[in-house]
Amino acid sequence: MTAAAGAPPGAGANKWIVAVSTMMATIPVILDVTIANVALDHMRGSLSAAVDEITWVLTSFLIANAISLPITGWLTDLLGRKRLFIVATAAFTLTSVAAGGAPTLALMVIARFLQGIAGGPLVPLSQSTMMETFPPHQRGVAMAIWGIGIMFAPIVGPTLGGWITDNWSWRWIFYINVPIGALAIFLAQLFISESLAERPPLKRIDVLGLVLLVLGVGGLQFVLDRGQREDWFSSPLITRVTIVAALALVLLVVHELRTRDPVVDLRVLRHGAFAVATLVMFVIGTAFYGVIVLSPLLTQMLMGYTAFLAGLVLAPGGAATLLVMPIAGVLINRIDSRWIIGTGCLLNAYGMYMMATLTLEANFWQVMFPRFVQGLGIGLTFVPLSTVALDAVPLADLGHASGLFNFIRTIGGSIGIAAMATFLERGAQAHQARLVGHVSLYEPAVWQRYQDHVAMFVTRGADPATAEQQAWKLLYDGVREQALFLAFLDDFWRLSIIFASVIPLLVFLRRPRRPAAGGVGEGERTGAVLET
Repeated sequence: MTAAAGAPPGAGANKWIVAVSTMMATIPVILDVTIANVALDHMRGSLSAAVDEITWVLTSFLIANAISLPITGWLTDLLGRKRLFIVATAAFTLTSVAAGGAPTLALMVIARFLQGIAGGPLVPLSQSTMMETFPPHQRGVAMAIWGIGIMFAPIVGPTLGGWITDNWSWRWIFYINVPIGALAIFLAQLFISESLAERPPLKRIDVLGLVLLVLGVGGLQFVLDRGQREDWFSSPLITRVTIVAALALVLLVVHELRTRDPVVDLRVLRHGAFAVATLVMFVIGTAFYGVIVLSPLLTQMLMGYTAFLAGLVLAPGGAATLLVMPIAGVLINRIDSRWIIGTGCLLNAYGMYMMATLTLEANFWQVMFPRFVQGLGIGLTFVPLSTVALDAVPLADLGHASGLFNFIRTIGGSIGIAAMATFLERGAQAHQARLVGHVSLYEPAVWQRYQDHVAMFVTRGADPATAEQQAWKLLYDGVREQALFLAFLDDFWRLSIIFASVIPLLVFLRRPRRPAAGGVGEGERTGAVLET
C-alpha cells in the first residue's frame, strides 16, 4: 500500500481496514486478561492444581505483559513496526494454542507467560499505528475506535469466558484466538505499512536494560498481585522481591537515561504534555481499576447479588463508556481537550461520591446509576487524554511513547487494585475494633436485639444455651458486615478524591494546534510537541 507524499500511511479508505486489522489483533490480548478469571475453577480441576496455585495462570500473564509493554518502541526499532506486529500476532496465536492444550499447570503457566510477552506489544502498536495512519484532524476518532476496543474486551470478557466454559470447555477460551489471529495477520500483511518516521536500526542490544527491566517490572507486578494474599511485608518473600524490584527499577532509570540505545526510552518524557498526560493516566488508572474491583465485591459480599446481577450493575457503566467515546473523539477538534478531560474527572468523582453515600438498603438502580455516571466520565477522559499524550511527541518517538503510556496505565491499574484491596481489609479491621466497643448487653438496643435473636433460635428448635451462642454469633456477624461496608464507603471516598485531584494537573496540558481537515499537523511537519 502506498501513500501520497506527506500523507500518513493508509490514508484514504484503507485507514479503516488498518483500524480493523490492528483492533482484531489487540482485542484478544485485552480479552485474555479477564476471560480466564471465570474458568479458573474448571482449570484447577483439569490440571490438578490447588487454589493458590491456579492463580499463577493470571499472575504469569500479567507479569509478562507488564514486562513487554515498555519495550515496544525498542522492538519496533529492532524489527520494524509491520514485522513486529505480524510476529507478535503470530506468537500470541501460537502461545494461545499452547495454553489451550496445556496438560499440566507448569506448562500452562509457561504458555501464559509467553502469551503475555507476545501480546504486550500489540496494544501500544495498534495505538501508534492508528495515530499515524489517520490524518491529524481524525486522530480523536482514531483514539475513540481504539478506546472502544480496549474497553469492550474487559466488559465482555467474564461473560464470554463463562459462556464458552459452560458450553464447550475452558480450553476454547484460548483456541478462539486462532482464527482471529490468522485473519489479523493476513490483513496486516496486506494493509499495514511501515512507519514513515521510524528510527535508524539499532546497532546494539541493551542487555543490561533488559535484565533490569525483567527484574524490576516483573518483581513489581508480582508484589502488587500477590502482596495482599501474602500479608505484604509480613512475608519474607514479598519483602525480598520488593527490595530487588526497587533496586532494579532505580538502576534501570539511571542506565536508560545514559545509554545510547535504551530498551525503554525514558527520554520521551522530555515532551512536557506527554509527561503530564502520562501522569494523569497513571492516577486515573489507579482509580478506574479500583472501581472495577470494588463494585462487584460490594454487591456480592454485602447485598446478596449473584455473579450475573453483579455483572449487570457494571454493564451500564461499560455501555456508557462505549457510547461517549465516539462523541469525545469528535469533540476533540471543537473543544479544548482539558475541558473534556476535566468534565470526565468530575463525573468520575461524582459517581464515586454517590457510591460513598449508599446504604445497604440501596436497590439495584441506586447502585447501578453511579456506575453509569462513572462510565460517562471514563469515556470523556480516556480518548482525549490518549490523543493529547501521543499528539505531543514526534512520529519517530511514537512507538516508544505509546509503549510507555500503556505501561504506566497498566502499572497504575495494578497499584489501584492492590491498594483498594489492602485498604478494604485493613479498614474493615479498624471499623470492627471500633464497633465492637459499642456492642454491650448493657445497651438497651443491643440487649433487645440479643433477646430477639435468642427467641428466634428457640422457636426454630434450639435449646437455650445453643440459642444464646447463635444469637451472639449473629450479633458478631452484623458487626463484621457493618465494618466491611464502612470500609467500602471509605474506599469510594478515596476514589472520589483521586479523580478530583487530577483536575489541577490539567492546567499543565495545552491544547494541540488544530489542523485543517485533511492537513498535516504541526507535530507532523516539524516534530514539534506540546509545551508546558
